[in-house]
Order: sequence, then C-alpha cells, then structure tokens
Amino acid sequence: MVLKMRSLFIIFFLCTSAMFAQQDKLITNFMYDKMSINPGETGLDDGICATSIYRNQWDKVNGAPNSAVLNVAANMNRFFPGGLGISFYHDAIGFSRQNNILLNYSYPISLGNVGTLGAGIGVGMMTYAMNPSWIPPQTLVDPTLPAANFTSANLDLNFGLYLKGKNFYAGLSSTHLSESELLGSATGIGTTGYSTARHYYAMGGYKLSNVGPGSLDFNLLMRTDMVKYSVDINTRYFFKKDGDDIAYAGLTYRTSDALAIMLGYNAFKNFTVGYSYDLTINKLSSISRGSHEFFVKYCYYLPMPPKTYSTHPRWLGN
Repeated sequence: MVLKMRSLFIIFFLCTSAMFAQQDKLITNFMYDKMSINPGETGLDDGICATSIYRNQWDKVNGAPNSAVLNVAANMNRFFPGGLGISFYHDAIGFSRQNNILLNYSYPISLGNVGTLGAGIGVGMMTYAMNPSWIPPQTLVDPTLPAANFTSANLDLNFGLYLKGKNFYAGLSSTHLSESELLGSATGIGTTGYSTARHYYAMGGYKLSNVGPGSLDFNLLMRTDMVKYSVDINTRYFFKKDGDDIAYAGLTYRTSDALAIMLGYNAFKNFTVGYSYDLTINKLSSISRGSHEFFVKYCYYLPMPPKTYSTHPRWLGN
C-alpha cells in the first residue's frame, strides 16, 4: 500500500509539473514519428505511408503515461507540388487525457545535389480532458485542485523545416505555436487552466552503407520547452538480404530518463514492425518495470502511369 501511494504521489507530481513544462509525448522510435513534430517531413518520401505507434511508459506504475500515434502521409507531386498528411495522437497520464489532430502540408524545395528541403505547416486541434478522482490526505480538500470533470479544445499549430539528402536528414521545428489556453473547471479559488507551451525540436540522422554485411545509421533528437530539455541519441544496425534491409537492432539513450533496446523487422515488402524496451534510469527506476513501445509501418507505391503515344491518322493503316 505504501509503495502504491508512493507511485501515485510521484505520478501526480509529474503530471502537475507537466502542465507547466513538457507536454508533448515521448517516443523512442521517433524516426518513425517525424511528421507529428516536424510537418516539413510530410510526403518527402515516395508513396503513401501509414504508421501506428503505441507506448506504455513506466510499466506497472499506476497512472503512468500511455500514448498512441497514427500518421498517414502521401507524396502528392504527381498531382501538385508537395506532400499531405494527417497526424493523430492520444496521450493519457493519470486521469488527464490529451488528443491532437493535425492536417500537415509540406512544400518541397530542390537544393540540387544537396537534397530536398521541405517547408511544412500543421494546423489542427488539441483537446484536453480531466476526470479527477483525488485521494486527499486527512486534511481539508485542496481548493486549488479541480473537483469536476472538464473537457476543453482549441487551435493547434506546428511549423517545421526538414532537409532530406541521399544518406542524411536534418530538421528544425516547433509545435504548439498558438500557445492555446484550455480552460478547465471551477475550484475553490477560481478556474483551473491548461496552457500549451511551445516546444522546439532539432533532429538529424546519417546512414553508412556497406558496414560489414549491412549498414549503420545514427539518429539524434533534441527537444525543449525552454524549461526542460531532453536528447535522444540512437544507433541501429541493419541486416540485409538481396541488397534490401530486412531487420535491425539498435540502442537509444535518452538523457536522464532511459536506455532503450530497439528491434525491427520487414515482415514483407513495404511493411515494417518494431519494438523497443526502455530501461528506466530516473527516480522511478525502483518501481517501474520499464517502458514498452510497438509500431507498424506500411507504404503503398502508386504504379507509374502508362505512357501514351500520339499517332498521326496518316499512319493508322500501316
């Protein structure tokens, strides 16, 4: 019982701190979730790709974060310049729920041999809900805590620049540019509120081919809300078959939070599944059994339109 109350207190502390600090989800497989934090990446890859990610953070800790992500993006250059995509993610912490849905567009700018620069914008909506069920100590109920359920929604806006080269990528972006105010419920001394804070991201990666029988890549993601910051450093080794990547194994280190192992497998053409396990190395390590994350990604490539040839009527009979 003491351990349970301790974990509840820690989660409550983290949740209330998150209302004024880091609010965006944490994803270990961030290289498969670029569009939701940098709309400049939207549709720069060929085809139509759908990615779904589920994260169970701090397993066995009561009220710990759970996140679900769905991204769908398409290269639209066959019809008009640019890429279109939609991002949805759900984040649950304790008895609070946050949902974001964004429509993303990226305009590609050719930089010759360097690569393609995508300038993108994401416009959508954020909702925040709380269903409080407090367990007060043997004192009066804190008048600053919301006592009733509430749900609030407001505008959400992202912007990003993403450079894609032959063997590398780099990006800068910001989420929640509108810094929307989400009003809550009445308390004993007023009305609670949830303020979204701007988050800033820098990402980059590089892939080395022909490293032994496979290839090796490196990925970096830095995130901050100008109050706290964290950095993910990742490397993966890809195993090849007939010249194509068929599986990978990797490691990720997140500053002051976790060390993760990553595994991925191309189950069949254009379909990838992956799993990561985060070993908790922060103050929750004594009660957490780590974090689990799963993802699936599928891409469909439109066939090239058939070539048409014009024929002069004079030659139709020959």
